[in-house]
Amino acid sequence: MERLEIIDSGRRRRFSKQKKLQIVAESYLEPGLCATTARRHGISRSQLYEWRRLARAWQLEASADVGFIPALLVPEIGPAAGALPQTSRIEVVSANGHRVIVDRDVDVEALIRIMRGLETLR
Repeated sequence: MERLEIIDSGRRRRFSKQKKLQIVAESYLEPGLCATTARRHGISRSQLYEWRRLARAWQLEASADVGFIPALLVPEIGPAAGALPQTSRIEVVSANGHRVIVDRDVDVEALIRIMRGLETLR
């Protein structure tokens, strides 16, 4: 019986969720050049596509603060100033550019489900 010693563990590396999200975001900056981004970071295209799929499904969140989406609260302007009580609406823009405008009294859980669904679209 021979003793086998492993010198190199191969190319397997571990990336933090934050790093994966950074690489995924970078891959979207260069449309059609996913292979270039993957090569730059020493990963396969299929691995990058998998990370992109997980990110779209919100399964690749790094922490609670990564999930925040910039939003702007804008008062709604009625047909005649002062004629109707003004309500506020919120416009939420997803990372892939989809926009959702909701009333300030929106059900937050429903909005989150909608935004997750929009993130899966291209």
